[in-house]
Amino acid sequence: MSVLDPDRFRAALAILEPGLGVAARSAPIARAPGRINLIGEHTDYNEGFVLPVAIGLETWIVFVPTDDRRVTITLEVTGETKSFDLDAPLTARGSWIDYVAGMAWSLTELGVPLRGFRGLLAGTLPVSAGLSSSAALELASALALTKDPPTDRPALARAAQRAENEFVGMRCGIMDQFAVTCGRSGHALLIDCRSLSHRDVPLPLTDHLLVACDTRSPRRLTGSEYNTRRAECEAAVRVIARRDPTVRALRDVTPAALEALAGELDPVALRRCRHVVAENGRVLAAVEALEAGDLQRLGPLLAESHRSLRDLFEVSSPELDALVEIASGVDGVIGSRMTGGGFGGCTVTVVARDALDDLSRAIEREYPRRTGLEAALYVTQAVDGAGMAADEGTPI
Repeated sequence: MSVLDPDRFRAALAILEPGLGVAARSAPIARAPGRINLIGEHTDYNEGFVLPVAIGLETWIVFVPTDDRRVTITLEVTGETKSFDLDAPLTARGSWIDYVAGMAWSLTELGVPLRGFRGLLAGTLPVSAGLSSSAALELASALALTKDPPTDRPALARAAQRAENEFVGMRCGIMDQFAVTCGRSGHALLIDCRSLSHRDVPLPLTDHLLVACDTRSPRRLTGSEYNTRRAECEAAVRVIARRDPTVRALRDVTPAALEALAGELDPVALRRCRHVVAENGRVLAAVEALEAGDLQRLGPLLAESHRSLRDLFEVSSPELDALVEIASGVDGVIGSRMTGGGFGGCTVTVVARDALDDLSRAIEREYPRRTGLEAALYVTQAVDGAGMAADEGTPI
């Protein structure tokens, strides 16, 4: 769980922006968690099922609203400051500020009144680790940009997704923004990415932990093959729909129907489809296991998911594979797999509490030998979705 020191955070803003005076000393703080996806990868933009968890690694913006319609934010870790004018045309710059400006653009498109602010951006959520730092920044920004953000959480998640799709240029599905917005403490979130119907799924983790392990390998998702994978799935749907017009996404394809059409798809497209179709089934099986309190049933599903992402969807990496293999060899580990879009980033591992030290030592010993890198482990827990920091009132 992130530990927020409001006084230190506000004092840093006061030093950075001395003109804010006493307002900085009582500035509100917007918080937005990252997320781990327990299972259900690359199914969201195929209108399928996902099972993410909002986690206690968070992005924070301490801010003072202003009347000048200008947004200025400084990164606490580097001192870098960027800004934009809400009344000027907003365009992407290829920088982290795009996620804030994109959220401003998306909210404006919805007719939500915006305000300028002076802010400091910090937190404990690692960037470019596959834990949805971009979605967290979007949702924290939404809270700072408007006094009255949409209270319809799914609508706010869709606005954040639109910012990333149409402004930033990352064709992500809805999962990250939805989990960051709608997560609930102690629970995973089963999302039907077609209807956006969702329900909380209790996590029976009394004797176990969720651990995110960062490969710390280079990862640039917007410029990676992520968008290519989405295009491949859409192309496959067009082929399948010629035979069955009721199919509008891979969500609609059963395993039997896919195999019957296998000869009409090129080998690459067939591999992509086999992953997505089977992954949807694994999500629903994982929900059944969790609701039955049977973590042991979860382990093989995580393993199958990782193999499928590695061999069929081809979005894993040598570093991710190494972490999964190392973790899977530790007694007390229920299961492990890559999480997020892939091509680097993090794994998620379910491990018995009394085996955490063994897991940590195994990764510390084996991972550098296999990759030349040092991994970072984050023991996480399920938290509530985005809102104002606790000392500033209830979440949105």
